[in-house]
Amino acid sequence: MKLLFVVNPISGGVDKEPFLKEAKELCEKYAINYEVFKTTGKNDEEELQKVLKSFDPDKIASVGGDGTTLFTSIALLNTKYPMGIIPLGSANGMAAELYVNPKPIEAFKDLLMSEVIGEMDMLVVNDEFYTIHIGDVGVNANIVDAYDKDPNRGMVTYAKYFLEELRKLEPFEMTVETETGIRSAKGVMIAICNSRKYGTGIPLNVVGNPFDGKFELVLIEKIDLPSLIKSGLSKFDEAFANNQEGTVLTTDAATIKFKSPRLLQLDGEVIGNYDEISIKVLKGAVKLISHNQNLYLI
Repeated sequence: MKLLFVVNPISGGVDKEPFLKEAKELCEKYAINYEVFKTTGKNDEEELQKVLKSFDPDKIASVGGDGTTLFTSIALLNTKYPMGIIPLGSANGMAAELYVNPKPIEAFKDLLMSEVIGEMDMLVVNDEFYTIHIGDVGVNANIVDAYDKDPNRGMVTYAKYFLEELRKLEPFEMTVETETGIRSAKGVMIAICNSRKYGTGIPLNVVGNPFDGKFELVLIEKIDLPSLIKSGLSKFDEAFANNQEGTVLTTDAATIKFKSPRLLQLDGEVIGNYDEISIKVLKGAVKLISHNQNLYLI
């Protein structure tokens, strides 16, 4: 077997070297030929394509957080290479969603042993940007933007901006067009979901499936104390998610229009301000190394 590690050295502020040391020892023990590609932030996709062409691996191990998973997925679009996830980021939300073992070395062993390859969807936004997890416009995108600009990290910093956004919360108007028609709506957030849960474990919907060729649009009409309590409880019991103040639409393509440009974030990355967003599903775009305990694949 030939194995390529795609590593983001700085994701989540987590040191990847202890994992790589143990993983390399396993590869050497079982005569697995491996190479390590580390991202630098400069021409990463171009450089990775060169390594893929020269090394031609059998499997890819994406080592990092949700951003690394997305980067690797995009780089492997329209290729033959299957990838598995080693969760070594801050939240690892998509890894948890996909039933990846939370212990990195155990996830690596699953990757080495498994012949289960799922065909996971990816979403393309405005024919330019990609997401495999969750994007949104509204309150959460504003929080992500403020958080990214703050040199401090952690839940205290996030909570500060969360409370600030709640104080100035104001619903905005939008129109949503899907194959079922056009509807006008008003809310404080609209989420674009290829899966069900944010990295915190709180579900936005209970019907999402990243392998079904569809995605969900979740319109949150209001956020108040009762809905916040329900959101918190839904982390532990998804029955509470059904009672949140929102509307869920399932589709494979949509266009969302706003009266004025609004901030968009995708998978934790702030993209920019748009008055129109188009979303399409790329069905089965990611060849994901998984296992038969992944409930999405049953």
